[in-house]
Amino acid sequence: MKIGLISFHSFYQPGGVKRHILGLFKEFKRRGIETKIIAPRRKRNEDYGKDVILLGTSFPLPFSGGVSDLGINFNPLAIETTLRREKFDVLHFHNVGFPSTLQILTSPYTSKTLNILTFHANIKGSEIIENFPFLFSIVKKIIDWKIDGIIGVAPLNLEPFKKYKKPKVVIPNGIDLEIFNPNVPKIEKFLDGKINILFLSRIEKRKGLIYLLRAYKILQKTLPPKLGGGLRLIVCGKGPLKEKMEKWVEKNKLKEVIFEGEIKEEEVVRYYNSCDIFCAPAIFGESFGLILVEAMACQKPVVAFANEGYFQFLKDKKGGILVKNRDWKELAKKLEILIKDEKLREKMGKIAQKEAQNYSWQKIADRVLNFYQTCKKEKEKKILAV
Repeated sequence: MKIGLISFHSFYQPGGVKRHILGLFKEFKRRGIETKIIAPRRKRNEDYGKDVILLGTSFPLPFSGGVSDLGINFNPLAIETTLRREKFDVLHFHNVGFPSTLQILTSPYTSKTLNILTFHANIKGSEIIENFPFLFSIVKKIIDWKIDGIIGVAPLNLEPFKKYKKPKVVIPNGIDLEIFNPNVPKIEKFLDGKINILFLSRIEKRKGLIYLLRAYKILQKTLPPKLGGGLRLIVCGKGPLKEKMEKWVEKNKLKEVIFEGEIKEEEVVRYYNSCDIFCAPAIFGESFGLILVEAMACQKPVVAFANEGYFQFLKDKKGGILVKNRDWKELAKKLEILIKDEKLREKMGKIAQKEAQNYSWQKIADRVLNFYQTCKKEKEKKILAV
């Protein structure tokens, strides 16, 4: 079996979909399954090795409070050449890209392949879909036409497809427990006894950094001097609101708010391990929350807003705390509880690490491969029935 993992998101910058695809790729390769990644090019000088095929061009596109990709294949012949050369048995699409998905599925070669689609995005919470509902109609037509099975990383991803008659299943994101664990060395400059709260995400509207900053402002005023003075907020990431957030911090005279900018992917785990509390104040557009699991695997308690995606993931977990969406005052209260109670932080961290073991790539890959087989059998039945 030969698998093609297709991304419509550029690999030029970090992202949850990119980490998901790379994790699945690594596990498939470990099992001896021939696998390649197909992704659009953002810059001319991109090169990720022989296992990543750069096909098409990606343009940054404002999407649902963040930045997504508009992927276009200007040379349709390149699609035909790639599919003819690689002879994939399975094409596993990750999210739907316009018009790239349609361009690839139009190829006659995709009539022979098993075509699987994983939805990472929260379609239901998308502002673009709300404003342009016809786009969702196009998505459904594409799926009914040539997609043989749908995977949602969370239940909400599958809600719009209740009437879809082909196989569908929820399979969450996975993490590499060899990478994300509490044994990776911490960052020395943060080991000065201060209590570190970590924000790690793009600095854009939907990720909600402003609410965490407002909560942090409350904490600096209400905590005893010893605690308030020993508090630090580490902000990792870049985005369109970074400069605005930095000015807000300066205007409100917040102390010990450190903007680290975009960090290398290999350094992410060191930041998790250097914090005492991980906070994810995203307000909408989340479906699963890969960063929550990564932090939990590093034995950190997590505090997150109860947007629909985070709520579905964290509602039955003891290693995390959910806070009413956009309520920064309540966020400050929950953070204060953890700041004041080191033993509680340690207890929740150990529970969180145990909970994260359920998301190892070994377990997730098993479920994905089993789903391939289910879809293959269903497709063969329909072919025989014709």
